[in-house]
Amino acid sequence: MAERQDNDSESRRIIERVARETDPSGTSFIARTAKGARDHVAAADADRSDPIEYWGTRIGRTLGLLIAIGLLVWLVYFVTRS
Repeated sequence: MAERQDNDSESRRIIERVARETDPSGTSFIARTAKGARDHVAAADADRSDPIEYWGTRIGRTLGLLIAIGLLVWLVYFVTRS
């Protein structure tokens, strides 16, 4: 009887994992990733009751994104010129 319960719980765990990974809402991996990046830069996880933390987080993450894009452009320019 214990073996059957183990099999049942393992089956349920596998089904729940597959359901999480396939995302029944139908959004694609790219859409979820883009939404996550947008939420990260927009400081969706910052404490909105503290305006300094909220705006500081938004400014810092936006500047970091711009610097990363600038470095990527510079790298492509450097590699294509050499």
